Amino acid sequence: QVQLVESGGGLVQAGGSLRLSCAASGSIGSINVMGWYRQAPGKQRELVTTITSGGAIKFAGSVKGRFTLSRDNANNTVYLQMNSLKPEDTAVYYCYANRNRDYWGQGTQVTVSS
Repeated sequence: QVQLVESGGGLVQAGGSLRLSCAASGSIGSINVMGWYRQAPGKQRELVTTITSGGAIKFAGSVKGRFTLSRDNANNTVYLQMNSLKPEDTAVYYCYANRNRDYWGQGTQVTVSS
């Protein structure tokens, strides 16, 4: 089992920044992929960004150039730095990991006001 604990959500004005953190614990050996998804009200959950164990990073087109993903292997934590936030970035952000199966965090709310 892998446990994922997110932190860092909140309310910010458009153009502002937030940083989300996701700490993995439990059976974390050989986690293949970690990253973030988000789900806005009335919409399906969508990929934001992921990083593989080999370091390959993928971003959704809507956040490319504004969001960055980094990883602290020593602390089994990934960070999502979100800059130039827009109202359309408002969503619940979920940490994601894959190790033989998908694991999800509890979600953290990000609200961007116009």
